[in-house]
Amino acid sequence: MADIKQTAKLAKQISSFAEAHGGAEGQIAYLGQKGARIVLVGEDGEWGDLVAPTYALAEEAVKQSGITVHEDFDGDFANKVKTGPYEWTRMAGIQLGGPKPR
Repeated sequence: MADIKQTAKLAKQISSFAEAHGGAEGQIAYLGQKGARIVLVGEDGEWGDLVAPTYALAEEAVKQSGITVHEDFDGDFANKVKTGPYEWTRMAGIQLGGPKPR
């Protein structure tokens, strides 16, 4: 019963993200014992993620939401992501001599 509620909650969050961003696509990444990460990319380039307690639950939530799911986070799908100063500082800025995160 808890899985049904968790799945419905995640599906609703995915659907809400999609509605707020003109549609969305996703990718599920296995996190081991921690579960699975659902990466969402909106049609407007905004992105976010959710964590599900299991990969199967993540798959079912994505299925219920009706978004397109990609096997990998690459190619055209990855190119849809808009990044800004925060992301560059956190992901690449440190290696490139950018400002250090606080």
